[in-house]
Amino acid sequence: MANNSKQGADAVVLLSGGLDSMVSAALAREQGYRINALTIDYNQRHHCEIDSAKAIAANLGAARHVILPLDLRQFGGSALTDTDIAVPKGGLEDGIPVTYVPARNLVFLSVTLAWAEAIGAQDIFIGVNALDYSGYPDCRPEFIESFTKTANLATKAGDGGKGFTIHTPLQFLGKADIARETARLGLDPAQSWSCYDPTRDGLACGTCDSCRLRRKGFADAGVEDRTPYAEEPSLD
Repeated sequence: MANNSKQGADAVVLLSGGLDSMVSAALAREQGYRINALTIDYNQRHHCEIDSAKAIAANLGAARHVILPLDLRQFGGSALTDTDIAVPKGGLEDGIPVTYVPARNLVFLSVTLAWAEAIGAQDIFIGVNALDYSGYPDCRPEFIESFTKTANLATKAGDGGKGFTIHTPLQFLGKADIARETARLGLDPAQSWSCYDPTRDGLACGTCDSCRLRRKGFADAGVEDRTPYAEEPSLD
């Protein structure tokens, strides 16, 4: 049910095209916000997520969808940007995995904040999650809390008393809970993209961490996952 106090207010939603960002955007719409979707094309190894973001933004009736080029491949340091670093296929690693993109959410939120301030929006939505994820430090609630303080110190709007709120509606939800939200919100989860290493013919690999987490979440939720996988993901 929409929160009438937010009916029609602008929010900037960081929309990667992944499952979590889709649900986060839909929850923003449910609360009554007018969605301004921001997708960062950071020259990742594939553009399946970008195509998904376009479909999701259109389906949710975004007032505007900006696809911003930001070539993080120039920096490297991640299996998601460097073709010479293999995407892990053996399950979750100990420590921070090589699919971590250096400071990605810090960079993305900074750009999201800039757009929010430019259009007079005080609300930002991001689909970070601290439970069923790969151990990325920029998904932790401590990071979001710290960034919010920085946002309100570093901006004209914050200095003028019109501070920002960073909404993380999925922060403490498991993948099964997120899968259930797709059903409750009437979303088509097949529009979203999770795979880190799709095949040349456009199938999700089924063996990377993200495919495995996604498939298990839908299985645990009892919700159909219509993602076309090249290999059926393990539920272990």
